[in-house]
Amino acid sequence: MSVSGRSTTPARREADHPAPARRRAYAPRLALVAAASAALLTGAASPGLAAPASGDAVRYVALGDSYSSGLGIPPQADPACGRSDRNYASLVAQEVGAASFTDVTCAGADTTHMAGPQDSAAPQLDALRPDTTLVTLGVGGNDLDLAGVITRCVLVGYLAPHGSPCETSFTLFGTDEIGSRINATAPKIDAVLDAIHARSPLARVLLVGYPSLLPDDGSSCRATIPLADGDFRWVRDEEKRLDAMLARRAVAYGAEYVDTYGPSVGHDACTAEGVRWIEPADSDEGAGFHPNATGHRSMADAVLAALGR
Repeated sequence: MSVSGRSTTPARREADHPAPARRRAYAPRLALVAAASAALLTGAASPGLAAPASGDAVRYVALGDSYSSGLGIPPQADPACGRSDRNYASLVAQEVGAASFTDVTCAGADTTHMAGPQDSAAPQLDALRPDTTLVTLGVGGNDLDLAGVITRCVLVGYLAPHGSPCETSFTLFGTDEIGSRINATAPKIDAVLDAIHARSPLARVLLVGYPSLLPDDGSSCRATIPLADGDFRWVRDEEKRLDAMLARRAVAYGAEYVDTYGPSVGHDACTAEGVRWIEPADSDEGAGFHPNATGHRSMADAVLAALGR
């Protein structure tokens, strides 16, 4: 796959198993619960990478999907893209005193929207400049056809609430459909990272993972989230696999992986109001199964820690 006409270098890719499925439109509420991926892995900075010196001007561009845009968090600076000026990118820009800050994160974005338009939104990569010094990227979840995955999980969960029917349906006859989709997304992430480096060669690039949406211990909360009991564990595991892939791609492409899953354990959508960083349903605090304002504060802290701030 290529982005902006640039082909990725085959030697830098993992041996993935293509079976791509892309999601091109935002689907609210449960349709994004598995949008995360996850592994409690934090990619170490590649040798030679360093944060800009404190006296240097930080020129920051934020790219990504609804988990980066702050979907549902008031105030919505750009309702068409579900973008809040209280998202983690805005918080990071304030903390580092960015000399310039361009936030083009947009709900529903997948890797194709980095180099191509998303409805009326321009390609996100167009925001990059040769003098950009900092880029955050949060993308990958929407490339897994999450709407279809979660819709199926909810439907079969009603039929068999105490088993793991969704896991069974995606692993029939020894297949691993979600694993194949995750593997197929890896070269797309490679292509985006390659294009970022080409457009902004001076930039420090941070690939931001997805936070913990469901209990890390695999326990269920069917009264809040209508999945079958056993599928809570399975969705958690698939979330971690996606983040693990993102961590590996970041290291391979000279970027850095920012772990947001680890800090958010114990603050998932099953926890009580005031404790949770992920909303279980659409609320005044944010969109269903997306980080609320406190969740974005945590994600900003993880980015700042990676920057040594």
